[in-house]
Amino acid sequence: MRWIWMTLCLAMAGPAFADESERALDAIARSEWEISGVPGLAYAVFEDGRIQSGAQGVVRAGQDTGVTADTPFALGSISKSFTALAILQLEEAGQVELDGAVSAYLPAFEAAPGRSITLRQLLSHTSGYSTSQGNVNPDGAAILQDRVAQIATWQTSHAPGEHWEYSNANYVVLGAVIETVSGRDYADYIEAEILTPLGMQHSRVADGRADPAMATPHVPWFGSRRALPGQLPDPASAPAGGVIASAQDVALYLGMMMNGQDDLITAEHKALMMRPASDAAPFYGLGWYVDTRNGSVSHTGTTPGGETLALMRPDEGRAVVVLVNASSGLGFGETGRLRYAVALAAFGETLAPDGGVWGRKLLTLMFWILPPLFLAGIAIAWLKRAGLRAKTGVSGMFSLWFPLPVSLALAWVSLFLIPALFGISLSTLALYQPDWVIALWATAVTGLAWALFRLGVYFAPGRH
Repeated sequence: MRWIWMTLCLAMAGPAFADESERALDAIARSEWEISGVPGLAYAVFEDGRIQSGAQGVVRAGQDTGVTADTPFALGSISKSFTALAILQLEEAGQVELDGAVSAYLPAFEAAPGRSITLRQLLSHTSGYSTSQGNVNPDGAAILQDRVAQIATWQTSHAPGEHWEYSNANYVVLGAVIETVSGRDYADYIEAEILTPLGMQHSRVADGRADPAMATPHVPWFGSRRALPGQLPDPASAPAGGVIASAQDVALYLGMMMNGQDDLITAEHKALMMRPASDAAPFYGLGWYVDTRNGSVSHTGTTPGGETLALMRPDEGRAVVVLVNASSGLGFGETGRLRYAVALAAFGETLAPDGGVWGRKLLTLMFWILPPLFLAGIAIAWLKRAGLRAKTGVSGMFSLWFPLPVSLALAWVSLFLIPALFGISLSTLALYQPDWVIALWATAVTGLAWALFRLGVYFAPGRH
């Protein structure tokens, strides 16, 4: 009788514990969302065939339409896992081989520098293409096959198979393989073979069509947010970042990845996707990041105006997806804490304090403050031009000329080094953080103007 009573008590307490866990997650999500300033947030947790979902905020800042768990968001690079899944489907159908050279499937690669790259290397980011190469959007290549034809002309930055480096180019090429081998448009294939079978009713692949139900993207704007209405992922880069889906739908997808069953692909191939692909990729599988220390499988996504996170722990049978309709700023308007705090809360864990946030804030403030300081310096140079024109000797010439190399170095840091650290061009960075790029340009221009103005005042005719 004691065991019977214990079983009954546990059965009755189970829903109560589940409700308490859900309330705790919802409370953390709301608290972190309020702190972040993000317009809208949606999340969903999959566990034991059940989905718990929630949402906060609005589809577009300044409007009243609320975000729900069925609101579509641009997934960004989580889309790569859909492309990888499609390649595994084709492999199971005998239409491709993972260790087959890409040149066997794409005519554009038959005589290309990267003709020996294999599909497995593309899937695991060990092809040799670099991050910066993957972030290039070739001019006039709005069609996937045209973009791949340009990629085929590139020399790889590393020998294939020897080095891991994340590159969107890998998955753009894989998307072209899917089209060529299947004889179907990439969007048509993904929607018919993955989204529809899973019942992902609020999901599609970006093809240039506007979607009024979709969460409006927002970018940082000097401490606030600016909406980007009509901003959609580029259809030609859809295999790397163009799947659009709701939190509820992504939870269905993650549940399929963890169910250990043969359905869209075999359980064996699902496991293959979620373990390290090779010695060169010890923390990346096929379309997924892999953390062998805690058994986590994850991917983040970034689009102009949006950030996403999908996290699975297959051994626990639990997964979570977090979607926000805002790009992350640097120091101000960051979304990282929001996404990871909600994701970890789904596993009953808390996020450690971010000790580096004030450093990022100070860096951002510096580039916001420098331009007005340089402009003030120009005004001071003019007001005190008599003293400036009176400079003589070594120390005088040093103080006169030293600002020029300093301002040139600062311009180089602003316009070249900082974008290189992000692995993108300045124009691409402007899509995600326009306020930062304005500050970088303003710093470079006003700094040079200040240094040159001082020299101009000194060397102006009639200065004596």
